[in-house]
Amino acid sequence: MAPVKRLLCVVVVLVALVSASTAVADDGAGPLGVTVTAGAGPGSARVGVLVPADRASRLADGHFCTASVVRAPYRNLVVTAAHCLGGDGRLVFVPGYRNGRAPYGVWAVKRWFLPAGWVHGRREDSDVAFAVVASRGGRGVEDAVGGNRFATGTATGATAVTVTGYPDSRETPVSCTNRPIAHSATQQRIACPGFSGGTSGSPWVNGDGQVVGVLGGHDEGGASPGVSYSVVLGAEAERLYRDAARDP
Repeated sequence: MAPVKRLLCVVVVLVALVSASTAVADDGAGPLGVTVTAGAGPGSARVGVLVPADRASRLADGHFCTASVVRAPYRNLVVTAAHCLGGDGRLVFVPGYRNGRAPYGVWAVKRWFLPAGWVHGRREDSDVAFAVVASRGGRGVEDAVGGNRFATGTATGATAVTVTGYPDSRETPVSCTNRPIAHSATQQRIACPGFSGGTSGSPWVNGDGQVVGVLGGHDEGGASPGVSYSVVLGAEAERLYRDAARDP
């Protein structure tokens, strides 16, 4: 092999190695386990905040949990953690929220779906939920920002995932890519710094654009901002999704 060709081959191999160690999922890329401000783009636009409805006209500092749009027949569905829902007050969902602004509109939550395991005992293995949002001008929220596929039964850690969420202390989302590992047969965890209060409900999106986890579960998502948890999405989550997706 000629020297130039040998050099080109080495460069290609190095690029491949760097690509393999820099997991790309959703629109997050970079070293594993590093948390950064999420860039504005199609992937992060699907992630937003839950806000009490009486704060819909003054969004700044009003958000308390994260949610994200998932594909559904009526294009009206978001997924979050069960411990984010279930109160008496009305809520709105604001996709792509940044600095008090709602670039894709404010969407009223019509109803939510909680798994039986959460309703009857607040089981941490059932800490996932769906909310149906009202249409605006005949369009669903998925028409406005797109949606990720909700995927159950995937192997924990099969690929790296990108977690995107909104800490209560910030008015912009943060994002981190890493490879989740099993915490137990029913819980998975990921090491990503800075995922403090408010990031509950953050989607874990793999490189195929699938939501394979939702920040919550053990200790309602984790007692430390450096390690977060999710239910392993299985049969209960699949049944809940089917029920919610049928709701117009």
